[in-house]
Amino acid sequence: MFPPVTSQRWPERVDRLLALDCACVVALNRVLAHRRCTQWARWVSRLGDGESWVVLVVALAVLQGPLGARCALHLIAVGAAGLMLYLLIKRRACRPRPYVRLQGLHLCTLPLDEFSFPSGHTLHAVAFAVVVSAYFPALGVVLVLFAVLTGIVRVVLGLHYPSDVLAGVAVGGAVAALSLVVMPPI
Repeated sequence: MFPPVTSQRWPERVDRLLALDCACVVALNRVLAHRRCTQWARWVSRLGDGESWVVLVVALAVLQGPLGARCALHLIAVGAAGLMLYLLIKRRACRPRPYVRLQGLHLCTLPLDEFSFPSGHTLHAVAFAVVVSAYFPALGVVLVLFAVLTGIVRVVLGLHYPSDVLAGVAVGGAVAALSLVVMPPI
């Protein structure tokens, strides 16, 4: 049985979680002091932009026959659903990005928009990794690893808090899981 949440204890717990969120960003952002880490982080983040996902969808449709075409259509549906949820949540949350609120962060790439919650890069990386894994497990393993790297890099770059990334994982995973129930691979 869990103890009841009182109005005095709840804010303390939230404050501690927010402080941990900030501390993680500051600690991870320090790796950008190394030039090679900065280049690597930018490269991974850039791969998570929409253009790379379009290339994946087209490649699957063209190179993998009927199953690839079905997977590509599935990814388009998941991408659209993920984008709609992402925009809805982001516009409601309006959480400023870490580099805006935390002093001393190294910012080496510009964000696509002004708010951080949830991480859209992570949301789509997870959603696409889950769906592709259902169709093409070997490629799915690569995309799962990429999704993990994407989440870490978004925090390293000072563009997201860890809680933004976790929210992206949750939303992306939920969208993908629901889509696999509605449109299972054959």
